[in-house]
Amino acid sequence: MFTDWAQALEAESLPLGPTSAQQLAAAARVTVRHSHDKHDMTLLLDVLGLPTDTDTLTALLPLIPETGDKPVTITPAPEAIDVPVVPLTFSNPVQELLDWATAHPAAAVRNRANRITADLAELTERRDTEAAQREAEEKVARAKAELERAQEELRTVKASTRTTAAAPTAARTGSGRSREELAAIRSWARENGHQVADQGMVPKRIQEAYDTAHQATARKAG
Repeated sequence: MFTDWAQALEAESLPLGPTSAQQLAAAARVTVRHSHDKHDMTLLLDVLGLPTDTDTLTALLPLIPETGDKPVTITPAPEAIDVPVVPLTFSNPVQELLDWATAHPAAAVRNRANRITADLAELTERRDTEAAQREAEEKVARAKAELERAQEELRTVKASTRTTAAAPTAARTGSGRSREELAAIRSWARENGHQVADQGMVPKRIQEAYDTAHQATARKAG
């Protein structure tokens, strides 16, 4: 037991040399073979502190399992589409890598994993907040549209009520007869030798004579 402990202390005291370029390249190739796409590959390499420059990524792209040797083409980003908010999930390799980095003995790796986890949590919270805000704005817009329709219907009803109430008053005159009745009385008066003005009040005696004549005509017809 003492011998094993002494060997462990001796091994721990040995200086660690810098990682060679060949070791970094080998580690990058192994990491890329566990990636799903270019974004996943970049994230894994960045977490492990491996090179992520353009030349390195281009050389490693054919090693991605789902990409193979197919040429990489850049397509324009699709238009934004509103989709239901779903919990953010990670592929198993990414989550396993984050777990590994979080428990890594090197503080730099642990700190990098913590930053990535915090960024993902912040993005998730922002997405949920924007989705809730968009839903609230849509509800407000629908409520405003409904209110405007109700106000327009109310104005239409009020205008119709005013027109209906004003029509009988406008059709009557101070004598209690309509303009049509007064015009008929004037025509009858002129035909029967009475002089009446074209406008203004018709003398009461002419109105009474008109009523009497029409009542007599009605009795004869009966």
